[in-house]
Amino acid sequence: MPSKQKILIVDDDENIAELISLYLIKECYETKIVHDGESALQAFSVFSPDLILLDLMLPGIDGYQVCRELRKDTSVPIIMLSAKGEVFDKVLGLELGADDYIIKPFDSKELVARVKAVLRRTVQTAPSAPDSPQGQYVEYPDLVVNLTNYSVVCMGRSVEMPPKELELLYFLASSPNQVFTREQLLDHIWGYEYAGDTRTVDVHIKRLREKLDDHPSWQLSTVWGIGYKFEVKR
Repeated sequence: MPSKQKILIVDDDENIAELISLYLIKECYETKIVHDGESALQAFSVFSPDLILLDLMLPGIDGYQVCRELRKDTSVPIIMLSAKGEVFDKVLGLELGADDYIIKPFDSKELVARVKAVLRRTVQTAPSAPDSPQGQYVEYPDLVVNLTNYSVVCMGRSVEMPPKELELLYFLASSPNQVFTREQLLDHIWGYEYAGDTRTVDVHIKRLREKLDDHPSWQLSTVWGIGYKFEVKR
């Protein structure tokens, strides 16, 4: 029998945390609750969660800083929870490495659906050797993006990235030199129901560029006034 997927819930409101835990336990997830940022960082290494639900307004170390610290060592998906619905707050959360952002108050069914969607994208299989990729992948000189096992190998090294970054890179690289608008990318990667902003795409492109070395054969290019493309130099 497969083990349950584990979710770390970080929220200083005990009632909300318990309610979230009940929703997720009902869906057969294993949960652990902590109420502050320092406890979240400690619990992460012990509990080894498959996903983290992270409130932003925490005593001591806030959610932004927790996310920043976690992203130094892990690509485990993080869904931020916040009463802050401003675009700036969403973009900041995504820039720090969050995979999704849910505004409080939220519907329990939406929360569970978002958790399931993120976990579906992060199911990992044992990575194949860099020189022999298998499954659904695209390959260019010094770059392999594998959607089957959610791995990226660039210049011979494995590159850790959250699911949305990898999916965006894979989608662009699957259609070399084709220009996509921000709206098209938002629709394809995040889904038509995503209540986000097109700057979400800009944030993820920026993070991809920071992780991928410049290459003489290909690059992520901005098409000013339109969007982005994976440019293959001929």
